[in-house]
Amino acid sequence: MKAPAQRKDDRKANRRGAARLAAVQALYQMDIAGTPLNDILAEFESHWIGREVEGSQYLPAEAAFFQSIVRGVLDDQRALDPLIDKALSGGWPLKRVEALLRAVLRGGAFELSSRTDVPARVVVAEYVDVAHAFLDKDETGMVNAVLDQLARQLRASEFERAV
Repeated sequence: MKAPAQRKDDRKANRRGAARLAAVQALYQMDIAGTPLNDILAEFESHWIGREVEGSQYLPAEAAFFQSIVRGVLDDQRALDPLIDKALSGGWPLKRVEALLRAVLRGGAFELSSRTDVPARVVVAEYVDVAHAFLDKDETGMVNAVLDQLARQLRASEFERAV
């Protein structure tokens, strides 16, 4: 029996999910190794996205979306980091958060602040999924809590109830 054809919207969502995953990896590498933006974009697009690397198959990603997230986080980091700091519980500053968790939070915060074409609930859910790929349950819960708080702050109109 033939598998049902994947809908165009599903393919786009999968490619965007792969772009988010790759963007978080790129942001992490830039943070840890200090890799310059143009080098990281070229490396991921030519060697990682949609290819097999060290036995792992990386999904095809929407390259423009990947670039938008990575460039956007870098361009907006001075505005994003204080927002994330404020949303972190217990006054735990972002600079003390592990680099991979920081990359996930920055990617999600960027999308919530700048990519209004993507519903806030989708952004939160997608970055929680990305967190599941790399982080433990407690850190994934933190991603959900912080991004949900940012979503309600930055996109309050999406959370208002219709009367």
